[in-house]
Amino acid sequence: MRVIFSGGGTGGHIYPILALIKCMKEENVLDEVLFVGTERGLESKLVPAAGIAFKTLKVQGFNRKKIMTNVKTVELFREATRDAKQIVADFRPDVVVGTGGYVSAAVVYAATKMHVPTIIHEQNSVVGLANKFLAHFVDKVTYVFDDAAKQFPEKKKLVKTGNPRSQEVLMQLTPTDLTRFKLKNGLPTVLIFGGSRGAERINQTTLAAIPMLNQKPYQVIFATGQSYYNEVKTQLAHELINENISIVPYVSDMPALLQNITAVIARSGATTIAEVTALGVPAILIPSPNVTHNHQMKNALDLEHAGAAVVIAEDDLNVNNFVSSIDHILLDSAYADKMSRASKDLAITDAGSRLIKVMQDLITSKQKISK
Repeated sequence: MRVIFSGGGTGGHIYPILALIKCMKEENVLDEVLFVGTERGLESKLVPAAGIAFKTLKVQGFNRKKIMTNVKTVELFREATRDAKQIVADFRPDVVVGTGGYVSAAVVYAATKMHVPTIIHEQNSVVGLANKFLAHFVDKVTYVFDDAAKQFPEKKKLVKTGNPRSQEVLMQLTPTDLTRFKLKNGLPTVLIFGGSRGAERINQTTLAAIPMLNQKPYQVIFATGQSYYNEVKTQLAHELINENISIVPYVSDMPALLQNITAVIARSGATTIAEVTALGVPAILIPSPNVTHNHQMKNALDLEHAGAAVVIAEDDLNVNNFVSSIDHILLDSAYADKMSRASKDLAITDAGSRLIKVMQDLITSKQKISK
């Protein structure tokens, strides 16, 4: 199968593609692949680092505050669509798959106009603008959350696949040894992290909670984020940090670590949701308020309604509800087990294989029609 993937702007649009490519290689169904993104997005670092062919287009998002700048946005979209048609013509894909972001709108739209089989994948419970636009033109719409399905009018196109990241996580069978963090294996452990860059509000709340966490019978791994690590270490220079707390800038292999974690405190982006549900890790979710349409809150509430997570809005976050939420899970194994089962029930652990089947079936049906 020859495939063009496109997505950008956030990890939530990129990691599902990387996971799906890995799954396709495992199933030996990938002949050649090309990823089309932007020069400035996270994809420009992640995709080449994964050894995947990468091309870029120049696009920009709509500005709801400065309306006149959208004239340039539309002009760039037209130019990007023209350039995307040339990329599609040169690569000759069997299928084109988009996961969101403005660059995917240009690439997938161009492919539809060239009658190439097309699919979009929506990772969040609130559908992004690019996928809303593309849903009218593509052949198949794949999704993770049932709430997202309700937002697409083309019901016949819908296929629930889940997030390929869930299946990728389960390919990692070797848990991280906690002695790597100077902690003990076998003890209840909570992981606190705000993403690769970190989250200032989560960090500040954790810092304030250190004196209380020092006294707990459980362990804490506090991943500050690369950009906040030095600042956090400076603030803690004269503080007592007991042996049950480990402070690191970043966790490079999250799936491996999560297998030895009792509970996690995190944002509620699509990748995090896929990881914690695949492994059944109870979660305390603090959604980022700085995302489009507040979609992280919607993601988090889906898990909370299922009994798989506790949600704390950032504006409501304080040291007391932060520590008490950790205590409830780590000091009550029956409650933690109940949350874990609820989390696993939400996971679609063959999501990558499901999406591959959608791709294969679509290609086959298009070939029959063309004959």
